[in-house]
Amino acid sequence: MNGATGLPSIEAIVIGASAGGVEALLSILGPLREGFVLPIIVVLHLPNERRSQLAEVFARRVALPVKEASDKTPIEAGTLYFATPGYHLSVERDRSFSLSLEDRVHYSRPSIDYLFESAADAYGPALAAVLLTGANRDGAYGMAQVKRHGGLTIVQDPDEAQVATMPQAALDIHQPDHILPIRGIGRLLVELERIAC
Repeated sequence: MNGATGLPSIEAIVIGASAGGVEALLSILGPLREGFVLPIIVVLHLPNERRSQLAEVFARRVALPVKEASDKTPIEAGTLYFATPGYHLSVERDRSFSLSLEDRVHYSRPSIDYLFESAADAYGPALAAVLLTGANRDGAYGMAQVKRHGGLTIVQDPDEAQVATMPQAALDIHQPDHILPIRGIGRLLVELERIAC
């Protein structure tokens, strides 16, 4: 791939995943090189007892600095952020995080829709959104909003996803820019970062 691929210039990546998401995320984020410049913000639904070690697990396997997103902190380049369990995570217009305890969306808090919609507002066409394996419909509406704001939308191929419900729900309501297997998503993120540099 080269600069002539017509890929947009991206300033941030948001990723949503649920059931099967840890493995999918490790496959995508594990190969990213040290010094990857784009911030990556993740909402991952997990059973309560597995949530707390998320940042630690990824910090051992990923070259990027890994943090749990905290309220009012500015989003830093080249950092991998995870939504704090039990809070909705949104991105403010000034590119900082906001945490809230509003009602659950699709039985989930944090909700992927919440993150995607707010990030679409903040970043507009400079946002790439990725929706991975999962067992509910969270993220489908948020993806459509990213697309409406001119952002780049990427959905894991449901045939390859560990649980196809979530990617399929997104495909039911909008046509993403890319439908890819995990390996292809990882390669695309590398390409987007190369253009951003």
